[in-house]
Amino acid sequence: MSRIGKNPVSIPQGVDVNINDNIVTVKGKLGELTQSISDGITIKIEDALIVLDRASESKDHKAQHGLMRALINNMIEGVSKGWTKELQLVGVGYRASNQGQKLDLALGYSHNIVLQIAPEVKLETISEKGKDPIIKLSSFDKQLVGQVAAKIRSFRAPEPYKGKGVKFVGEILRRKAGKSA
Repeated sequence: MSRIGKNPVSIPQGVDVNINDNIVTVKGKLGELTQSISDGITIKIEDALIVLDRASESKDHKAQHGLMRALINNMIEGVSKGWTKELQLVGVGYRASNQGQKLDLALGYSHNIVLQIAPEVKLETISEKGKDPIIKLSSFDKQLVGQVAAKIRSFRAPEPYKGKGVKFVGEILRRKAGKSA
């Protein structure tokens, strides 16, 4: 039983939702997103609430029911408030800087890594003396922000002994004990 799919999604002020041929379009002050709805899921707008129903009780329809509800909720929250991810560079000599949408990372390799960030994602780097550099990514598209953050993290994932690498702010790493004599 999908408990998430049964919850209606509320539409806040300033957000416009349109449904055409199983394609949901959400417009807000921050941007516009579209999502196609899978077969077996019906969607309707009642009073400023979006209600999703499934065609049958099959396992696939139950899974799609909750997924579509979560995706639509993330779209509405994205175009009204936006999504933010922060990455922290932990390690001696690890630096980050940006020139517009180009992110320049020094992560202990023989060369700097230069990454072109999508124009929908707002990029900001914060470097303070005595603190680890922070990369701040924000956008109206939750999937895009997560994908860009995962790509940056993949360049130098945190290692379990010293904790060096690129990690999410607030992420708790499982640390291992070193060699014991």
